Amino acid sequence: MRAAVVTGPGELRVEQVARPVPGPGEVRVKLEGCGVCASNLTPWAGPEWMEFPTEAGGLGHEGWGVVDAVGEGVESVGVGDRVAALFYKSYGEYDVGPAETVVKLPDALADTPFPGEPLGCAMNIFRRSGIKPGETVAIIGIGFLGAILTRLASQAGARVIAISRRPYSLKVAAQMGAAETIPMEDHWQIIEQVRELTGGNFCDRVIEAVGKQWPLDLAAELTRERGTLIVAGYHQDGARQVNMQLWNWRGLDVINAHERDPAIYIQGIRDAVAAVADGRLDPGPLYTHAFPLERLDEALNTTRDRPDGFMKALVTF
Repeated sequence: MRAAVVTGPGELRVEQVARPVPGPGEVRVKLEGCGVCASNLTPWAGPEWMEFPTEAGGLGHEGWGVVDAVGEGVESVGVGDRVAALFYKSYGEYDVGPAETVVKLPDALADTPFPGEPLGCAMNIFRRSGIKPGETVAIIGIGFLGAILTRLASQAGARVIAISRRPYSLKVAAQMGAAETIPMEDHWQIIEQVRELTGGNFCDRVIEAVGKQWPLDLAAELTRERGTLIVAGYHQDGARQVNMQLWNWRGLDVINAHERDPAIYIQGIRDAVAAVADGRLDPGPLYTHAFPLERLDEALNTTRDRPDGFMKALVTF
């Protein structure tokens, strides 16, 4: 099979490697595609802790496709089932993993791309956020995750204020239900705009979905007294500082919305399957760029550079 190997910072090649064989309790999926996650960008840049070359298919964890082989004892899925797979070497034509980490896709989603991991992540963050009808929710960072959360929060009856750097992202946020949009340009100007929009009260809940220091600082400033700050951004590039004086003074509740239990990951994917299948959520317009496996480097660079009109890249096989 063909699989991508990252050989160094910003460098990869596609190799012919042995097709994996499922062991007991495992399934093999012939992949149709894999989403490109922004969490790939730090390893792609080659930090000191990164080891090269990667395993074949390594970094890819948003795959979907059709089960083509099952190991001993597997009864939950069978050959021919179309699934979203929470495997971790999915930048290749096949990947293998535990049967309990795949979710069947219904006929309603036939021929539909389904990067289950980020969709499930959004569902889990939304659940952890506890958003209620009538609340004002600021979402900082309208990438793929922020756009999905904007839709879910607005559908829940919240008033969403979307804050993002790119004009295209703000346009998408409005399409996904944001009541107001604010360019992420000047720290104090954003605070004053949100103060005015909320009658001086600020927001019941603020979701930080960038993973950088400034948006985390801004999130606290925009959260009202006894409000809730939700950390959804992936802060993988180093330590962070927080304004504990402000957090104390306002009595903030802070939720780290990242999950590590595979069962919770999978439940989020199941929730996403249900939401997309019944029409509550349509992520299709957010898949703005598609690349063949041989152009995975371009897909990663595009995810990093975010040209106008970009929201999420998929690699297809």
